Amino acid sequence: MSAIIDAVETKIFDAYFPGNNEDSIQLFKEAWLKTQQVMESYLSSQTKPYVGMQPSELNKMLDDIMHMPQHGLDIAEVIEQTGKKVLQHSIGVTHPKCVAHLHTPPLTAAIMAEMFINVMNASMDSWDQSAIATQIEQQMITWLCQQYGLPSDGDGVFTSGGTQSNFMGLLLARDKAIHTLWNWNVKKKGMPPEAQQLKILCSDQAHFTVAQSAALLGLGEQAVVNIRTDAMSRMDEQHLEQTIVALQKEGNKPFVIVATAGTTDFGSIDPLTSISEIAKKYDMWLHVDAAYGGAVAFSPIHTSLLQGIEKADSITIDFHKWFYQSISCGAFIVRDSSSFDFLHRNADYLNDSEDEENGIPNLVGKSIQTTRRFDALKLLMSFQHMGLAQFANMIEHVMALAQQTADYMEHDDAFKLMQRPTLSTVVFRYTADHKESDPYGSEYTERQNQLHQHIRWKLIQDGEAIVAKTKVNGQVCLKFTLLNPRTTLEDITSILEDIKDIAKQSKM
Repeated sequence: MSAIIDAVETKIFDAYFPGNNEDSIQLFKEAWLKTQQVMESYLSSQTKPYVGMQPSELNKMLDDIMHMPQHGLDIAEVIEQTGKKVLQHSIGVTHPKCVAHLHTPPLTAAIMAEMFINVMNASMDSWDQSAIATQIEQQMITWLCQQYGLPSDGDGVFTSGGTQSNFMGLLLARDKAIHTLWNWNVKKKGMPPEAQQLKILCSDQAHFTVAQSAALLGLGEQAVVNIRTDAMSRMDEQHLEQTIVALQKEGNKPFVIVATAGTTDFGSIDPLTSISEIAKKYDMWLHVDAAYGGAVAFSPIHTSLLQGIEKADSITIDFHKWFYQSISCGAFIVRDSSSFDFLHRNADYLNDSEDEENGIPNLVGKSIQTTRRFDALKLLMSFQHMGLAQFANMIEHVMALAQQTADYMEHDDAFKLMQRPTLSTVVFRYTADHKESDPYGSEYTERQNQLHQHIRWKLIQDGEAIVAKTKVNGQVCLKFTLLNPRTTLEDITSILEDIKDIAKQSKM
């Protein structure tokens, strides 16, 4: 017979968990206060977005802390060490010159929500692991469906981000198409022999996760058919319809259109209304990847850019992009809740059928994840704190800044703007020593490609700015992703002057 564990024996664990006793609460308080001091020191000393250390230097520095002691250290020492070694050498996403990726400074309310989320440690797969957290997520999903104009039967689930949401959109579209076309249950029987006929249509500027999802879903990347784009990188709807007709004549089954509301490079938004009409005409599922551009739905000035999104069968939204949430936080919403039937399953220990009959909401049936975080709380607290009007102001500010930046570049011969911004990304090249005869620089040489690579890396090494790079027609370009509402035109012009100096000093 096992020995009975005395409460006195378990008391030795109080130092490691917050709990309902005076000692552990006091230790938690001391740890939180120490963390607060370290955070304040980091934020107040952040004069540059990065300290400039290279990967090899970071690895050498980490040799001091990457060991697991047999006997633990004092929590204050661990926190202090983490601040000096980790926090101080991170990319400063809150800095106004951190303008590389769709990677935003988190709102204070979102950070505070993370504290609640971590203490609660709710798991969103079953109600008995989450309780009120499940109710809040459900109500936030209902509210989001309303914001995007979906009908009352709309539904959804919080996800880890755009990759998962896009995957789920194509998963549901695939299973519905196979059921409709061949009366085949993919969940039970796997893929039918005819599956190679299935085709996914998206623009040539769509996110790479469309092809990735096709591969993971057993359709293969060959199932993805790219539609050409216009001068503003938007899907050409005439080419879309022509392609559908051609595919059908060849015996293929185009079953889903993935429209993009905010391409990664140019922020372009496909013509959603006309695409939705084509999807309806040919009985195709319409998925809208609004991971980037979905935020403009909250701006009275710019919401018309998303006209037609309410016709989508499914929508991807990323909150850790333009909604200023801490990573990770996204959502996948559908216009018809029955779409989740293709995904739903029951587990006796988690969400048995009796629970459903009794109206207990176990959310695991709507997700490809089992354990999930209570990320809906971050969005709720953030909107409660800043309000919808102030959020709209943030969106409008950075969009205006992108236009001002474009205007500035068009009046500076040292730079070539690759395309007028639609949302808040600005793609450009340094051209002071290389004049071009056409908008895409057909005379561009490998030397200029190397120069742009050098400029970007030198900015990081100096710690002055975090700027992205991309390619347009094989040409390396630089990119500002302007999402931080505290970034000013002065910050941007300062980076541009640094770029000029680096280019002039370069021997390339």
